[in-house]
Amino acid sequence: MKPRTKLEKAVIAQSGHLRPLATAPRRWAFRNTIDHYAYRLPKGRTTCMDCGHSWLMTGHADKCTCPNCKAQLEVKETLERKCQQKSYLNVIATCGEYQILRMFLMEVKMRKGFKASSAFREIGQYWIAPDGKTALVAIPRIMGWYLDCFAFGYPMEIRKDNDIYRYISDQYLYPKFKIIPALTRNGFDGNFHEIRPIKLFSMLLSSPQAETLIKEGNTDMLKYMAYHTDEVKHFWASYIIAKRHGYEIPDLSTWYDYLRMLERFGRDTHSPKLIAPANLFDAHDKYVQKVNRQREKERREADRIRALENEEKFRELKGRFIGLVFTDNEIEIKTLDSVDEYYEEGRTQHICVGSSQYYLKAESLVFSARIDGKTVATVEIDLRTLKVVQCRAACNKVSEYQQRIENAIASHQEEIKARMTA
Repeated sequence: MKPRTKLEKAVIAQSGHLRPLATAPRRWAFRNTIDHYAYRLPKGRTTCMDCGHSWLMTGHADKCTCPNCKAQLEVKETLERKCQQKSYLNVIATCGEYQILRMFLMEVKMRKGFKASSAFREIGQYWIAPDGKTALVAIPRIMGWYLDCFAFGYPMEIRKDNDIYRYISDQYLYPKFKIIPALTRNGFDGNFHEIRPIKLFSMLLSSPQAETLIKEGNTDMLKYMAYHTDEVKHFWASYIIAKRHGYEIPDLSTWYDYLRMLERFGRDTHSPKLIAPANLFDAHDKYVQKVNRQREKERREADRIRALENEEKFRELKGRFIGLVFTDNEIEIKTLDSVDEYYEEGRTQHICVGSSQYYLKAESLVFSARIDGKTVATVEIDLRTLKVVQCRAACNKVSEYQQRIENAIASHQEEIKARMTA
């Protein structure tokens, strides 16, 4: 890809002048990144696959030491004569003001009676500028399921970063490296704290928050920030206030989730009383319940709004019954005359008469039974039999007025029939 930015152009200009991989990292990679075997035949003849030396081993053992090269070997009883292994090596270096991580693929071929041979191919380079911006110079990948599907005949050019290059950059790291002064100034002391080198370098060079965390020794928060950078920056003031008041955060993930919920409800995330609860997990659970209630309310409201689109169909089905009211001199029994009334009845009575779309049931008619304007029961009758199907008080409880309501409906069946044939 053609370099476009100032950083990419500077990187390409210097990339080709890097020295080849030195001997020391090659030896370290061979010794530490692959398995080392001693192939043993059934009669005891054993061969070191590192140096090719052969000797007679009496008795079985899981481990052994080569008498010739002194390598620690894993004994493998097999008739095989060849072995091939691959691994990735990362080397951290500098070039001028840039911090570099170079990625190499090591291929090792082993054969009985011969010294193992290794070959190194450079896969790519991460260049990090003093302001934390990164550029990737690498060979391209080709289509394939395997990790090392690289087009080795292509030149090193500016490439788009992806998960494969990031994964490789997190593999075996040569323990001796050079660091630019800016990283040392910002708190890097050679410990990566289980964070990818590229991610840590970029954070330390671009984020004052990361610099503060590593200098104060808060590695747990630093590791959390590596995967939730925007979240930590957004609530940085809350963290500073909590720290100033001596609050020890029991669990970072729970605490930040709690802060997001406080913000959702418009609470002050700078209030020490709120952001530093005595029991974080109880406070978190309390707001989880609030969020669930709010989401349920929002869902019901969205259902109600969508249901209003069915108003025309409802009037086609139930229009002839609109305004039907009768009473037993105390209980007033009236039809629900709109989709909105169904939802309002469901909300006040905590029942599903609205959300379950009773207003679209062709053979069903729903009444609201009320005393002095207060709902005492929601009643459903079957229009084919004119019998009460269900009569429910609030929260689906059995209504104490059920028998009276059934008697009132039975005594007014002729009015219902008249509406049906209107």
